[in-house]
Amino acid sequence: MSLRLRLTLLYATLTGGILLVFAAAVILVFNALLLNQIDNTLENAANIIIGGIKVDSLGKVDADLSTVDISSDFYVQVWGLGNELQSGLRTLEGFADQPFDRSALLLDSPAYREVRAGNQHLRVVTVPLEENGHRVAILQIAVSLDVVDTARTGLTNILAVIWVVAILFSGNAAWLTLGQTLKPLKTITETAEQINRADDLSRRIPYDGPDDEMGSLVGSFNQTLERLETLFTSQQRLLADVSHELRTPLTVIKGNVDLMRRMKQLDEESLTSIDQEAGRLTRLVGGLLLLAQAESGKLVLVEKPVELDLLLTEVFQEMSVLAGNKVRVRLNEIDQVYVNGDRDRLKQVFINLVANAIQYTPLGGEVFLSLEKIGEQARIICRDTGPGIPSEDLPHIFERFYRAEKSRTRGKATGFGLGLSIANWIVERHGGKIEVKSKDGQGTTFAIWLPLLKSNL
Repeated sequence: MSLRLRLTLLYATLTGGILLVFAAAVILVFNALLLNQIDNTLENAANIIIGGIKVDSLGKVDADLSTVDISSDFYVQVWGLGNELQSGLRTLEGFADQPFDRSALLLDSPAYREVRAGNQHLRVVTVPLEENGHRVAILQIAVSLDVVDTARTGLTNILAVIWVVAILFSGNAAWLTLGQTLKPLKTITETAEQINRADDLSRRIPYDGPDDEMGSLVGSFNQTLERLETLFTSQQRLLADVSHELRTPLTVIKGNVDLMRRMKQLDEESLTSIDQEAGRLTRLVGGLLLLAQAESGKLVLVEKPVELDLLLTEVFQEMSVLAGNKVRVRLNEIDQVYVNGDRDRLKQVFINLVANAIQYTPLGGEVFLSLEKIGEQARIICRDTGPGIPSEDLPHIFERFYRAEKSRTRGKATGFGLGLSIANWIVERHGGKIEVKSKDGQGTTFAIWLPLLKSNL
């Protein structure tokens, strides 16, 4: 059973239940009003009859009912204490010598009761007649309830017809309304099936309805499709990039091995090349494992107070040795700064940025480092005088395996495009951010912002 049909049946059932309660209430009120009106007429008739009844000195009732002016719909009986019929007005079939309500003859107060005998349905009022505080007779007046029964039956039939029509109308209205409301669900299902058949994550669900729960569902589903498309594209690119990066060193290794096999002797140059390419593969696998651990949450940062000025000085000394005579590394202004973080990971970030700057700065260029406090943050600057990064490449430099090859030629010492991705992740995990500014021919500036340790504010 479809959701649309289940909801329609539920709505129709609830509507029918509410209408049944309403109909029952209407019938009860209608019946009560009619009976109350009849009871009032019975009371008036009883008062008229009682006013015409006389009791002699012996306590005998003299009830001449022939002169009583009451409606012809009323039937009257006067019973003595010995249960003998003393007088009557209009004989009712089946009650010629029987009281209208036998059980009511023993009551001490007036009573209004419904009586059924055969096909007769009566409303009977029983009134004890007293003289000087002693009961002398019992008056019973009856009126047929056939008119009330007919009216009640008619009302019930009308309400039943209204109930059926209302159920059909509400069911059809619910079916049509739910069809429009649940239409996006059908579209979602069809889109999901199309995606499964065609593996096309670029599809989106069109929706121009109100901003309600269904609109939120469609929006969330489209966002999920967008994220899946991004992840799928990223995965495909990652596989292509990894395959590309693996192909070169593996080809070099295989070529050198084949060369030595043909020469049937070890070649020092070939062994050196194999060792270099194996090192490249090790760095590539290490970087990929680090990113995988970072994204899966398994890379835990050991955070504690870090004196950034000492750490940056240490990086400066090590990278000055690495730069040699090719590039001059300068340490400009430096403040005493403390942050809360993982010292080894922060050092990895600084070394990566400085190493990139040294690698891509031409002979005789300079790399500048600085550290200063700005408000509640520490800012670390790494600036080089290299060829810069083209503006179209800047938005992508923190993506995996991305390299601006136009300005940075690829060689054996060239990285894999993972360093900046790892550095960006580490800085973000420390609550900071990395900014980059660059223009062709004017060098590149990286700025790292980290929140200061509270005691250092």
